[in-house]
Amino acid sequence: MPNKNFLNRIKKFKKLFWKSSRKVDFLVVGAQKAGTSALNKYLKKHIEIGMGRRKELHFFDDEDFFSNANIEYSNYESRFDFSAKKKVYGEATPIYMYWEPSCKRIWEYNPNMKLIFILRNPIERAFSHWNMEFQKGNEKNDFAYCIRNEYQRAKESLPYQHRVYSYIDRGFYSKQIERFKEYFSDEQLLFIKYDEFKNQQQIVLHKIFNFLDVDVESYEFEFNWVKKLKKPTTISKIDREFLINIFESDIHKVEKKLDWNCNDWLV
Repeated sequence: MPNKNFLNRIKKFKKLFWKSSRKVDFLVVGAQKAGTSALNKYLKKHIEIGMGRRKELHFFDDEDFFSNANIEYSNYESRFDFSAKKKVYGEATPIYMYWEPSCKRIWEYNPNMKLIFILRNPIERAFSHWNMEFQKGNEKNDFAYCIRNEYQRAKESLPYQHRVYSYIDRGFYSKQIERFKEYFSDEQLLFIKYDEFKNQQQIVLHKIFNFLDVDVESYEFEFNWVKKLKKPTTISKIDREFLINIFESDIHKVEKKLDWNCNDWLV
């Protein structure tokens, strides 16, 4: 892990000699299946916020692009309408939180980046992830099989993480939180519980707008939740207990790191 004092010195140095070109200011980095599509729609409506031309630009998780020796950001930045002169610009790509190299790449691009995380009960998230992939045709097996065979199945993508067979792995939030805290200050990170966002959207949006330093009062809230996928089944009691045993230790780590109470994730 990098030394945080060293990273702060580099950050100050970069700030002094930073190019004058406009940079992306914030990212919604995850988690997948945790309301990021709804949040993206809300953010696009704010008069002071400029979002990417589409959701999920998949720039910082693009292994082909980052295999180049010289990284050129103009292609990425061309996906934003900087001519509109919005106060802040951002985009939402949920895999950034999970994809291990993304964090360092984001910091190298803009060490002043602000990052928004929405964390969902990892058991419910895993099931929603599987349901999405199953309906897309990317997954042929039932949920019980997938969660019990993920480790072996995911090996086919080594040395990278698996983008589909990561139902469980994406839910180990503590190591993902720790990775971002190594590179960014607490003031640059906003963590939100999915259920809080889902049930108190206007309140949470105000919190997000304050975090991004944009005007709260100018925003006219209108409920706009993304339509759910049909669920062909529900999580069985056996599968839920199986996942509770897997996630329990990590959930307690998340509670300590964020000062949260996540008892509702363990029932």
